[in-house]
Amino acid sequence: MNFLTGNMDVIEAILRRRSIRKFEDKKLKKEEVGELLRAARWTPSAGNTQPWEIIVVRDVDIKEKLAKASLEQDWMKKAPVILAICLNEDLAERNYGDRGIDLYGIQSTGALIENILLRATEMGLGACWVGSFDETQVRTFLSCEKEEDIRPVALVPVGHPKKIPETTPRRKLHTFTHVDGYGKKDLHDWKGLKKYLRKTRSETQKLIKSLKKK
Repeated sequence: MNFLTGNMDVIEAILRRRSIRKFEDKKLKKEEVGELLRAARWTPSAGNTQPWEIIVVRDVDIKEKLAKASLEQDWMKKAPVILAICLNEDLAERNYGDRGIDLYGIQSTGALIENILLRATEMGLGACWVGSFDETQVRTFLSCEKEEDIRPVALVPVGHPKKIPETTPRRKLHTFTHVDGYGKKDLHDWKGLKKYLRKTRSETQKLIKSLKKK
């Protein structure tokens, strides 16, 4: 695989992405990890603060501890690598104060995680966004317990998927999309958009079916 070029459209990567919790007993290449970090690097952030730190965890013992701290999700320790995504609150606070820490920083790290998930999907890898964990324990296991400005916000186990789940149900667009203000205008009143969305819904279903055959 040529890691410097994409092999699928963005929409295909979005539709293919799954939360992978079963991995093959296979290591990740340095190039594969490098590509995930490259995708993370180009994440947008408020004021270009780039308020993130990524800890690449390969150590078996640390992975086991992280899995236990994550509500004992033992499947996590089977991943060859766990990317620990942390918020650098010092960077997030610059120019924006508390709002930078409480909102913009969280938004930025969330965007970074999605970049990683989509790039992993494009590369044929599997990953899962894990946010349920004992933060105090995780800080200790990641050796950042003394760094007051470094806060773990997510753990992303990555590897070669052993099993890919089916698609999960999604809310229909008209149930969560509003025009010109909350609850003011239903998408059904915008005929041109309604027609287009009906077309894309059909095309999306066809694409999902075709992906299952690959």
